[in-house]
Amino acid sequence: MHWEHAVSSDLLHWRYLPAALAPDTDYDRDGCFSGSAVTLDDGRQLLMYTGVINETQPDGSHLGVQTQCIAVGDGIDYEKYPGNPVLDRKDLPENGSRFDFRDPRIWRTSDGTFRCVAGNCTPDKDGQILLFSSPDGLKWKFEKILLQNNGRFGKMWECPDFFELDGKQVLLISPQDMLPQGFEYHNGNGTVCIIGSYDEETDTFHEELDQAIDYGIDFYAPQTVVAPDGRRIMIGWMQNWDTCNLHSPEKPWFGQMSIPRELSVRDGRLIQRPVRELEDFRQNRISYKHVVFNDIIRLEGIQGRRIDMELTLRPGDADEMYRKFAVRFAQNGTCHTALSFRPHESILKIDRKFSGSRRAIIHQRRSLVNSTDGQIKLRIILDNFSVEVFANDGEHAMSATIYTDPAADGILFYADGKVDMDVVKYDIIS
Repeated sequence: MHWEHAVSSDLLHWRYLPAALAPDTDYDRDGCFSGSAVTLDDGRQLLMYTGVINETQPDGSHLGVQTQCIAVGDGIDYEKYPGNPVLDRKDLPENGSRFDFRDPRIWRTSDGTFRCVAGNCTPDKDGQILLFSSPDGLKWKFEKILLQNNGRFGKMWECPDFFELDGKQVLLISPQDMLPQGFEYHNGNGTVCIIGSYDEETDTFHEELDQAIDYGIDFYAPQTVVAPDGRRIMIGWMQNWDTCNLHSPEKPWFGQMSIPRELSVRDGRLIQRPVRELEDFRQNRISYKHVVFNDIIRLEGIQGRRIDMELTLRPGDADEMYRKFAVRFAQNGTCHTALSFRPHESILKIDRKFSGSRRAIIHQRRSLVNSTDGQIKLRIILDNFSVEVFANDGEHAMSATIYTDPAADGILFYADGKVDMDVVKYDIIS
């Protein structure tokens, strides 16, 4: 495991640089795993990452001992700190696992000192977030257990992020092995956003609300950065842990990152919108207003596999609510992926079972969304082999990868009952 390095001026076009970190020391010889970075006063970058050493256990099995390490560089070349690892088993609380201690998220406070949170768990695999501090980014000490799972959200908590946003404190975590909770959380490895307040004097995080970050199939381990103009921008890994062994030798790539998303908090809820830079690459606008239908239709000019499409739905009959709406995309005579909405239940569903997959993997996910009288707004972004859906101006997000032949670019609309629909579609031209 290395740290790849890429740079961008618009968050959409990336230029690869040489790898920033490689597993070339005794303390990280089995991998330089996840972490984060801050900019120092002299303009250099301080990277904090998880180093792994595989250790043979008494029963002959191997487990990775995880520690936190530092490297400092100029944006091209990075030098590992001679005092690494800066956090190891001696810095853990009494019940903290040294085999599940990873993904440091570092930041600087207003007085210039450093803080970081890291994922950890107890011996019975119950997740917790640990807080550490440092006066200089090099010498670190354990402060406290910032938050404990207590059996609520899965087991081990990975990839934390912790920041202030719109007057609230936000903690992002990626729990493993979750059990479903209604339509809010799904089985497997998921994402959770906890919104609350933070007392910096006592380092106390007070929880208020929690929600899933993404309700789709492929989204995990999101992390944020702050843009020069102050926007908090999040990127997630568009992959599902349970499909990691399904790599096809015919494909030159496997897995991808999400479109960067601008974050805000509105009415106690995390709001996500695609970064505004995407709008600079929208061309060939096609618009339809008040298309009323109750069967299957196509609209001239509405097709493509790299598109940004906005839909506004409302009942087409004042006396009777429609029963179902669906849009099918990446469509040809054999394949399609569908996004459907049932207004009576207010359920939005992504379904890729007809996308060309030959494996019995997860193909559907559902989300309970806000809808009044059958009205809903949807923004659907297709990017060759993925779909990202944003409902009601970012109240809900759903992501999925699809491996349908790129030549399948058809889009059709389906309604059971009368739907009144507005459509605006752009091609994304890079």
